[in-house]
Amino acid sequence: MAIKTIITEPNEILRQVSKPVIRVGNDERKLMDDMLETMYAANGIGLAAIQIGIPKRIIVMDISKDGNKNPLFFVNPIIKNKDKEKKTYEEGCLSVPNYFAEVDRPKYCEVEYLDYNGKNKILKADDLLATCIQHEMDHLEGILFIDYLSKLKKTMIVKKLSKKKNNPDRIIV
Repeated sequence: MAIKTIITEPNEILRQVSKPVIRVGNDERKLMDDMLETMYAANGIGLAAIQIGIPKRIIVMDISKDGNKNPLFFVNPIIKNKDKEKKTYEEGCLSVPNYFAEVDRPKYCEVEYLDYNGKNKILKADDLLATCIQHEMDHLEGILFIDYLSKLKKTMIVKKLSKKKNNPDRIIV
């Protein structure tokens, strides 16, 4: 397993629509292992393959809080049902570091996907898990959580991130 570099906004790669996976094989499982290690190293709870520059419809996540890891793997996920009732969470993103905003999403969803071994599954998710699934699935469509904010707020965040990329912290030794 290897820790990969997480791409941050602004970067046109993050705006690509990811391609479906034809078959879950050893390469895809290695990618999922690397993604999981990368996500844990960055203290995240979800990561889409596009965030490490690979435009495949693959997501990993782990929302467990008690230190017992419970990773979930989603290949070619499709949301089948969404609740009309919304739930608001303050979201952040590994590709939009150090920025958080409240986003309303359906409180409940059902997602159909292939698991780590390529088996077809359906998961009924609510609350934080549903929010995380929807957030990560947005990445597969080239959408970031900041796209749900006002144009002014989004522009301000992107400008600050751009400035940070162009002027990295410097030290003189």
